[in-house]
Amino acid sequence: MKTRDLVICALFAAMTAILAQISIPFPGGVPLTLQLLSISLCGVLLGSKRGFMSILVYIILGAIGLPVFAGFSGGFQYIVGYSGGFIISFPLVALIIGFVSEKTNNLLLIFLSTILGLVVNYTVGTLMFATITNSSISTSLAACVIPFVLTDLIKCSIATVIGAKLKEKTSIKAVLN
Repeated sequence: MKTRDLVICALFAAMTAILAQISIPFPGGVPLTLQLLSISLCGVLLGSKRGFMSILVYIILGAIGLPVFAGFSGGFQYIVGYSGGFIISFPLVALIIGFVSEKTNNLLLIFLSTILGLVVNYTVGTLMFATITNSSISTSLAACVIPFVLTDLIKCSIATVIGAKLKEKTSIKAVLN
């Protein structure tokens, strides 16, 4: 990676840390945040490799204790805790969205990639939540997925539209390429 790529990845990791602080607590312990919006934008704008790296940097910063996760939290315990599966899947979400975004500018396909990323996030997060809390899958889905589906679909839509519009801008293209 070039220095410019490292700086861009760091900036997007910082954006994710900032958007993670916009957090609304939900019953069940998994808060509603804007992390997914940021992660989706990383994928759309940066592509698979840089999007993956940006979110990996974000997770590493949180793992070493910097307060970048929701609620200004940080530490390895959050990655191995009941909501850790959601965090662990974030780089894969950016990778999936970035891969599709690199191949096409078709808004529908990019939106569908955000949905696929969301399904991966829900799957990994719900399975880890169920395992750690010794809950059934249905109980875990009720706590971790069902309350968030509508707002997450809105975030996917916003990331698709904003990301695609930003990719079209000549000044953004120059910075990102």
